[in-house]
Formats: sequence, C-alpha cells, structure tokens
Amino acid sequence: MSHLTRTTATGAVQALGFGVPGYAHPLLAPVEWAELTRPGTPLHWAVLNVAEGPGSRPDPHCLEAAGKLRNAGVKVLGHLDLAHGSRPFGELVSDAHRFLDWYRVDGFYLDRAPADRADLAGTRRLTAALEAVLGGEAHLVLGHGTHPHPGYAEAADQLVTFAGSWVDYRWSQVAEWTAEYTEAKFVHLVHGIPRTHLDEALRIARWQGAGTIFFTDRAGRPGQTTPFQSLPGYWDEIVSRIGTGVSE
Repeated sequence: MSHLTRTTATGAVQALGFGVPGYAHPLLAPVEWAELTRPGTPLHWAVLNVAEGPGSRPDPHCLEAAGKLRNAGVKVLGHLDLAHGSRPFGELVSDAHRFLDWYRVDGFYLDRAPADRADLAGTRRLTAALEAVLGGEAHLVLGHGTHPHPGYAEAADQLVTFAGSWVDYRWSQVAEWTAEYTEAKFVHLVHGIPRTHLDEALRIARWQGAGTIFFTDRAGRPGQTTPFQSLPGYWDEIVSRIGTGVSE
C-alpha cells in the first residue's frame, strides 16, 4: 500500500506540517521567530537551541521567543546533542531539567541520535528518563538523519529519517518497515531545494510517509552555519501550499 494512503486509527489522513529544527538566536533571526507565530502556519514544533543546549543561565530573548510560541499553541522542543550516543546520560538529563525549569519546553529534539541496534537500549533508557522529566507528556524527536534500526520507532514520538540535500533527497528510498506507522512518526529536513522543484519535494515527502517537514532553498556548505537557521526564500509559498492563511 502506498504511503500516500496511510491513515490514523480513526481513519483520518495525517496533515503535513512543519518542524523547525533550530533557527538562529532570536537576536540574530527576529523575523524567523516572529513568522512561527503567524496565524495559519501549520507548525508542529520548533526547536530551541540556546547555546548548543540550554546554556549556563536563562536567556531573556529565548525566554520571550519560547513564551510567544507557547501562547500560539506551538510545541517548543529543547535541543539536546546526543553526539551519536557518546554524551553521558547524566549530562543530558541535567540539560533537560534546565530546559524545563527555564523555558518550560514541551519536549526535546535529540540531535545526532544514533541509529544502530547496538545503541538502541541506551537510547531507550534516555528517552524514558526524558519522558519522566516532563511527567510522561514529553514530545520526543530522534534526529537520526537516516533510517535507523526499526526498534527506535518505539523509543520516541518522531524520527528524522532524512536530513540532507535536495540532490540526495530526490533519489532517496524509504525503508520498508516505515509502512507500519503513520505519517505522524516521520520527519524530513531538506536543504537546497530550488523553488521550481518544491512540488516534487512535497510529493516525495508524502509518498515516503513524512508528516513533518522543513524544506529550504538555503544551501548547506562545509564550515558554514546550518541552512535551517533562516527562513527559506519561498516561505509564504510553501506555507500556502500545505497550510492555510498565507498567500503570495
């Protein structure tokens, strides 16, 4: 069965929406953060990365940005770098507590998450602890960037199964085991998509069963900041295609 026809248990097709993996600091990207609270934007969540994590003290600008998102009904996820499974468990849990205490986050984006079976038990232990930090209500996204071992699907709410360039995305393949889950489980983050290929990229996302996306025309180059730190040049256009309330 095609991923295009996957439905939830209630029979409703999952709506495509945005997950923002981490804009630059609100002082450096005020327009980007303001756009996230614009009515009609189909935004599933946004990641708050203060200083490669929660930072050493509360940041007033990040406090304001997180508060505005919460007031707009958007999930705010704290950024935790798993460093492919090499960061100590206690350090990650400590960062999670600071994110909750200072910014009242709704969950966590676990960047550079491991994908191998050997790291599955450790990742499950961590995600269980993070759930406990938020009283069982955490929204957890594992940022693998590739298809992980299928066991990871039960360790978090969502998995990033693609993160990379348009050149690679347009020829990418979906793992067969993903057909057992709805679109709500999977996230695709793609940079370098020309405006003229936006429709094609959206078709690929739907065909491969991704319910949350972030597409941009910004290019990723070695030694430069992530292409996901700023708005794509066609932000209004892509919002109007998958959401409501914004038109060119």
